[in-house]
Amino acid sequence: MTKKPLQQFGGDWSADKLERVRKYLGAYTTILSKYPYRIAYIDAFAGTGYQILKSDERADQLLFPELAEQEPQTFLVGSARMALQVRPRFTKYIFVEQDHNRFAELEKLKTDFPDMAQDIIMVQADCNAYLQDVCLNYNWKKNRAVLFLDPFGMQVQWETIKAIASTEAIDLWVLFPLGVAVNRLLRRDAHIGDKWRQRLDDLFGTPDWYDQFYQRRTRQTLFGEETTTEKVGNFDAIGHFFINRLKTVFAGVVEKPLFLRNSRNNPLYMLCFAAGNNRGASTAIKIASDILGK
Repeated sequence: MTKKPLQQFGGDWSADKLERVRKYLGAYTTILSKYPYRIAYIDAFAGTGYQILKSDERADQLLFPELAEQEPQTFLVGSARMALQVRPRFTKYIFVEQDHNRFAELEKLKTDFPDMAQDIIMVQADCNAYLQDVCLNYNWKKNRAVLFLDPFGMQVQWETIKAIASTEAIDLWVLFPLGVAVNRLLRRDAHIGDKWRQRLDDLFGTPDWYDQFYQRRTRQTLFGEETTTEKVGNFDAIGHFFINRLKTVFAGVVEKPLFLRNSRNNPLYMLCFAAGNNRGASTAIKIASDILGK
């Protein structure tokens, strides 16, 4: 009996995402190879993938039913393996994964790439705790990195984003959970529980999102004035708000991120890019903008 692979990575939209990041990594290592920096590729969800939908699972009972469609079932090369294949290569590769089973699968990369094994660092940890520690307590003067944050949902905290930007040495590719999480939580009736409000506060790093996405409106009815709170934040507004948040901490941010959509043309995620170093920001933004715009 053939054993099913443990990791499945999405369909066309996921392939598109990885191909764009791959193009940037190649351009990045080509440019940085001319400078005396040690360069690293950091993947904070290196073992995360989309599992095959079992026959006894119903899509309408899943938190993210879009990912149960036929489209995202194709097996693709994951981001960690993709980065290891980029040439010129990075000095070091740091793969972070918290899940035990995924981490075990990830460790097999050292066997698959034996000539690079000594430069592959595996970290089994929560990405927020690990990245905040590395970014805030590491000397970045002679080091540069590209960091890929590819969460399934809302795992990444704003404090982590801010710590990454504070290094002034890391270029960030981040997958923002636009449709699969954020828009779902922004109920039309504005009745958002305290738990989910806090999660959104942690994601955006501010409670100001509420006033951006909701407005109080007064209508005249047969029984007098009626005041209600209504959702006014659509996909574009949510995306614009997150991009503006990135601009408060990074040297440069691509103004037009890429919306990754499912077969029904519904936005699932938003692929964003931010440059960490002020000196190299203009070049990085130009390259990333071109890659995202194609």
